[in-house]
Amino acid sequence: MEKIKLQINDGIAVMEMDDGKANAMNSVFFKEFNEALDQVENKAKLLIIMGRKSFFSGGLDLKYMSVLQPKELNDFTETFAKTLLRVNLFPIPTIAACTGHAIAGGAMLTFACDLRYIVDGQYRFNVNETKIGIVLPSWMLMLGSNAIPITWRAESLLHAKVYTPKETFEKGITHALIPEDADIISSIVETTKDIQNLNLLAYADSKKRLREKEVNEVLKLLKDELPCKEN
Repeated sequence: MEKIKLQINDGIAVMEMDDGKANAMNSVFFKEFNEALDQVENKAKLLIIMGRKSFFSGGLDLKYMSVLQPKELNDFTETFAKTLLRVNLFPIPTIAACTGHAIAGGAMLTFACDLRYIVDGQYRFNVNETKIGIVLPSWMLMLGSNAIPITWRAESLLHAKVYTPKETFEKGITHALIPEDADIISSIVETTKDIQNLNLLAYADSKKRLREKEVNEVLKLLKDELPCKEN
């Protein structure tokens, strides 16, 4: 795989997104991402999704999207949605290791995870869709609403507020702030021992009951909210 590196050791799976740039999400990214999820499912007790140094993900690859035909754009947007919703329902605990900038789809990927650890530094965390003229679909609003405390939900999702890592932690959007010179993976492994010892069958079924209804509801709306309307 070119954009996703996967390691599974002692039941802990680490998916590292690294395209050498901003970890932009395009068709190759999602293909490799889902292939990695296939390899992790039923083979690990914890999944950590991390970016490279300075970038978790800058979100969707707008240059790639600009050359897609309407049907291709709709198909790609649907893949984006279904991939993040798959993460949201993934049957083992999932943790976003936010190693740098997390913009738009990058921030949404962190919201799809159960917990969010973020590295301190001069990085941006931002849902910028309303600023650049994109109407947030129901599935994004659902993921964001479930991850962001209600006090900050409007400024985060509607007002395109830009946060520093420290601000995300102070507002409860992320769960842990990691010093920039620390090893984020080691920090996660050390502080999630209780989570690693959960009964995974009970966990998977409970997570399904907690989230599946909402996921199914937004999936019903997905076709009508795709960017290109069918004639």
